[in-house]
Amino acid sequence: MLEAVALQDLWIWQTFFGLSGANNDLNVLYHSNLFGNVLDDVTPECPFTVNGHTYNRGCYLADGICPTWAAFVKSYTIAQTAPDLTFKRAQESARKDIERAFGVLQ
Repeated sequence: MLEAVALQDLWIWQTFFGLSGANNDLNVLYHSNLFGNVLDDVTPECPFTVNGHTYNRGCYLADGICPTWAAFVKSYTIAQTAPDLTFKRAQESARKDIERAFGVLQ
């Protein structure tokens, strides 16, 4: 099991490794320094506005297996509008960054 945060330039900001089957999503998140800070509400402010509502904390792009938390933004399975398709493509591109970062390490 792997949790990781990486950028386009292949810089890996955060990783957490655990044995498959020994950790469920919540165990991984509670043992992660990154998400421990989210749970403890000590992450730096990163204000942004969506649909007229301002949020003070950042969000994390996630795949379908992550819990449903406000901090996680999952992609659309089927994008039905142009803005949804734009978001889906941007998230898929970000996901490829992490896959590429670990592909380089192989």
